[in-house]
Amino acid sequence: MTDKPTEHSDKDSVSLKSNGRTPTNGATKQTLGMIQTLRKSIRRAAEKSPLSPGGKGSKVTPKTKTPGDDSSSQPPPSPSLSSGSPSTSPLKNIRGFFQKKEEDDADVPSQKSEGLKRSKTDPNIGATLLQRGADIRRSLRFGTKKDKDKNGKQESLIPVAEHVLEEKEEEKEEEEVVLEEVEEAYTLPEMPHTPLSVMQINNLIQMEVLEEAHLNLLALRLEFNQEREKCEEDSPMELAKKEKDLNILYGNLREKIHIIVRDSNSLPSRNKALLVHVARIIQEEERRAEEPGGLQSSWREVWREAVAEGVQVKVEKVHLEPREQNASWLAVHLGLLGKTIVEDLENVKKALRSSYPPSFKVFSAYVKSYHTVVGQHLKKLERQVTELKDLYTLLNWIINSYKSEKIMGSQSLQPEMRDESMDLQLEDDFLKQLKDKYCCRVKVDMRSSLDKLIELENEEIWKDSKTPEKEEDLLISQIHMDIWTKVKGNTSNSGRIDAQLEQKVISCCLEELKQFPKRFEAEFKRHCDAHSLRTEYQITYINSFNALQEHMEGYQDSCPNEVEGFRKEVKWLIVRLLQDLEDQFKEDVKPFLRRMMTRKWLTNDDDFQMLHNRTKQLSLHCSQMRPPHVQELASKLHYHVVREYVGQLMKNNYSCKNRKHEMAAAKIRKQWNQLRDLFEDMSTHEWLHPVGDDLSDIITQKNKADIKNHLQPIVEHYPDFSKKHLVAVLNFRGLLRGREHQLILQKLTQLKKELGSAAGNKSQVLFGDMQVTVNTDCLSSLPFSCLNFCSPITSAT
Repeated sequence: MTDKPTEHSDKDSVSLKSNGRTPTNGATKQTLGMIQTLRKSIRRAAEKSPLSPGGKGSKVTPKTKTPGDDSSSQPPPSPSLSSGSPSTSPLKNIRGFFQKKEEDDADVPSQKSEGLKRSKTDPNIGATLLQRGADIRRSLRFGTKKDKDKNGKQESLIPVAEHVLEEKEEEKEEEEVVLEEVEEAYTLPEMPHTPLSVMQINNLIQMEVLEEAHLNLLALRLEFNQEREKCEEDSPMELAKKEKDLNILYGNLREKIHIIVRDSNSLPSRNKALLVHVARIIQEEERRAEEPGGLQSSWREVWREAVAEGVQVKVEKVHLEPREQNASWLAVHLGLLGKTIVEDLENVKKALRSSYPPSFKVFSAYVKSYHTVVGQHLKKLERQVTELKDLYTLLNWIINSYKSEKIMGSQSLQPEMRDESMDLQLEDDFLKQLKDKYCCRVKVDMRSSLDKLIELENEEIWKDSKTPEKEEDLLISQIHMDIWTKVKGNTSNSGRIDAQLEQKVISCCLEELKQFPKRFEAEFKRHCDAHSLRTEYQITYINSFNALQEHMEGYQDSCPNEVEGFRKEVKWLIVRLLQDLEDQFKEDVKPFLRRMMTRKWLTNDDDFQMLHNRTKQLSLHCSQMRPPHVQELASKLHYHVVREYVGQLMKNNYSCKNRKHEMAAAKIRKQWNQLRDLFEDMSTHEWLHPVGDDLSDIITQKNKADIKNHLQPIVEHYPDFSKKHLVAVLNFRGLLRGREHQLILQKLTQLKKELGSAAGNKSQVLFGDMQVTVNTDCLSSLPFSCLNFCSPITSAT
C-alpha cells in the first residue's frame, strides 16, 4: 500500500495532480480544498464499512429467506460490494492513517452517503466488529515511508502469528460462513454526482479503498463521455488530458488489483474483503467494455495472470537446498512443493473462493495455474538433475505423485477436483526428453556399476586369494546376484513410471550387459592368469554367468533381441572358460599319458597315479559346477583320457614277451576300472566304458588261437576299430607274425562284414582319431606261405 501512483512521465504527473474542478485561487486554498474533499470521501467510505454503526452498503441480490431464519443472529453469508472488510480491511488502515486528522475535526458530524442496503446483515454487528477491530489493529503494524520500495509499493501488512485462544472458535465459525460464494448478481452503488479529483482517486486506489475509487472513476469516466459528446471540437486538448488521466487511473487500478489478487493466496485474511470489490470491479468493467474511456484489454485475463503470478511466487518460495549439501535435495524439495500445492488449494477452496462470484471459477483457475507454473518450474529443475536417483524422483513425481492422493487427488480437495484435470502442463517433448535422459543415465550408471563389481572382485577375491564361496555344494560368486539386483531395481523403478519406459530400461541394461563378459574376461586373465586358484575361479564364474543368464531370460518376451545378444556373449564366455579348463588339464596330464604302455609303466605305477590324482582333482572340481556344463566338460576330458590312454597301444612303444602280456592285460583292466569310476557319474560318454575291458580280453589270451573268439565285442562297440589298430594291439601282446596272426586279421574282416550296420553307432568315433605309428598293413596282407621268406620284424622295447 502506497501513497504514490505508478511512475509516469513528468507531464503525466502534472496531469495527475490536477483537474478542471480544483480551485485556482491560491496554493493554500487549493491544498485545503483537496484535504477537505479527501476527508469527506474517506468518511463516506468508513461510514459504508460494517465497522461503522449504521453504515450502509451496496445491495447484493438477496436470497429467499426460509421460515425461522433469524438474520439478527446470523453473520452475513458473504461480503457484498460495499459491505466493508473484516478486522484487517484497508478501511481500518485508513482510519488509523487519518486518526489524527479525524480527532482535529471531531466536531464535524459524519456524513452518510446514500448507499444500497445489504441483505441478511445484523444492524448491531458494527459495534462488535469495531471492538474486535480495535484488538486486532493493535497487532498490526502500519508501514511508513521508509518501508516503501523503489517502485513506490508499500510492504504488505503481516498478519499476526499469535492469536488469542478464546477467539479461535469464533474464527472457525467465520471460516465456515464464507464457504458460500458471492452471488453472481449485484447492484452497483450510486455514483457520486461530482467525482473526486484525479489525485484523490489515485490516493484511494493506492490505499486500496477500491469501491470508492472505482465509483469515482466511473463518475469521472461518465463526465468525460458527456463532455466529449457536448464539446468534441471546442476543447480537444482538455479532453485529451482527461482521457490521459482516465488511462493512468485505470492503469493504476488494474495494477493494484493485480497486486491484491497476486498476494491473495499468501495473505488471505488481509485481502478477503478486497477480493469482493475486485470481483465486482472486474464484472462492472466487463459490462462496460464497449463504452469509451476504459481499458481495451480483458480484465478477466488480467485477473488470471495475477492468479498465475501468485502461484508462481508460492512455488518459488518452496525451500530448495543445494544438491551439494543434501543428497536428497530434489526429493525433499518436491515433497515440500506437493505440500504447498495442497495447502494453497485448500485455502482457495475454503477462503478465497467465497470472495468471488461463481463465474470466476476460482478453484479451477488456481488448479490450472498450478499445472502451468509447476510444469515450468520442473523444466528449470531438470537442468540441475544429473544423477539417476534424482531423474527417477522427478519422473515419478510428475507421472505418479502429482496426480496421487498426496497432491491433486487429495481428499481435502474433493469434490472440487473431480471435474478438474490433474495433468501437468508440460512442453510437448519435455517428458520424452526426460525419459531419454533417464535411459542414457541408466546405461552410464549400469556400466559404472559393472566396472565397480570387477574392481570389487579383484580387491576382495583375487588379490587375497580368497577361496570362492559355496552354495548347495556349488562354487558361486555373488557377482550375478549384484548384477541381477541392479537390473531388477532399474526395471522395477521404471515400471512404476510406465511400461514403455520399463522396456527401454531393460533394453539399455541388456545392451550394457552384452559388453560385460568380454571386459570381465580380460580383467580376469590379467589378474589370475597364473593364479593358484585359477581352476576354482573359472568354475565359479562359469556357474555365476550361467545363473546370470537364467535371470536375464525373464526379459525374453519384452526384449528378445537384446536377451539373445546377451545369451550369445555369455555362451562364448563359458565356452572359453571351459576350453581353458580343458587345455589346462590336457597340459597337466600329457607327460603322464605319454609314459603309459611302456616298460616302465608295466613295473611302476607313479605316472598313472599322477594321472589318476589329477583326474580325480578335476572330478572334484567338476562336481562343484552347475549342469549342464559339468557334463560337457567331464565328457570332453573323459574322451581325451580314453583316447590318449588307449592310443599308447597304437604307438608301438613296447611289446610284451615271456608271457608278460597277461600282467599287462591285468594292469590295463585295473587302471581302466579306476578311470571309469572317476568319470562314471559326470560323463555322458558311457559308450567309452567297454573299450578297456575289450582290449584286455584280447591281450590277456594265453592261446593265440583264442584271440579270434574275443574280437566281436570290440567290433560291435567300436565300428571304427580297423585292421591297423588290431595289428598294433597284437604287436603290444607280442604276436608279430605267423599263421595265427593272419587268421586273426581275417576274422576281423569277416566280423566287420557280418555285423555291417548292426555294429555300434558310427558317429561315435574313438579309434578313427588315433594315430598308428607303425604301418603293418603290407605284412598283414601277405599270404601265409610268403611269410617264411620275410626277414623277422623286431618290435620296439
